[in-house]
Amino acid sequence: MSGSRILVTGATGVLGRPLVERLLADGAAVRVMSRRARPAGDGRRCEWRVADLETGEGLDAAVAGVDVVVHCARHQRKEAVHTRRLLDAVKAAGRRPHVVYISIVGVDRVPFSYYRRKVETERLVESSGLPWTVLRATQFHDLVAAVTSAQRRLPCVCVGKGVPCQPVEVREVAARLAELAQGEPSGRVPDVAGPEVRSWYELARATMATWPRRRRIVQLRLPGKTFRAFAQGRHTAPDRAVGKVTFEEFLAAHRRG
Repeated sequence: MSGSRILVTGATGVLGRPLVERLLADGAAVRVMSRRARPAGDGRRCEWRVADLETGEGLDAAVAGVDVVVHCARHQRKEAVHTRRLLDAVKAAGRRPHVVYISIVGVDRVPFSYYRRKVETERLVESSGLPWTVLRATQFHDLVAAVTSAQRRLPCVCVGKGVPCQPVEVREVAARLAELAQGEPSGRVPDVAGPEVRSWYELARATMATWPRRRRIVQLRLPGKTFRAFAQGRHTAPDRAVGKVTFEEFLAAHRRG
């Protein structure tokens, strides 16, 4: 879809930032949507619209005249509500842009409350009457490292016993999203997953190896269907290990940065 104006929601987030950079590098016409004003000194060749999916303020101006909407904005509790508001604004603008939505591998296989809301949001996009594409990805390296790092001031680090992870580099997901945004609507496309399925314990150890002081790792087994689904690896996609950057390579790059 050469020459299309592409709106990115959540454009200042973990995924949104590298996605915008990739689209700009491709020469795409990009419109950033954020709750905050454009930072001083930001001279990138993109439009900037301040809009709030919670209140709807600024949303009509943000979606006006766009050909593609890449929906990266997340919300733990209200993602479906916010997405419905976004889709309503898009349809009210009188256009039929291609909507690209980023979801998570295993949302329909793990009975986690946030995952159920992601499934609901996928269905909203699919039933919107607009051209659509949905991409699911495994957890980003950043998230897996952050879960461990958030515990660094505690006496020990807790991980789920027997829980596998398949983290993927966020820039690789951004590159795939950019490709989809500049292509034709494709419905549900193949998942994107990291190069290795590893244990949560291994990834915590790798993260802690970058700290000046180690902590003991405690492996916990929790009751319930949600933990059991995670332990069974239903949030992984071994057959879609298309990512190239390993977790250790991610950690090394961040140490250099």
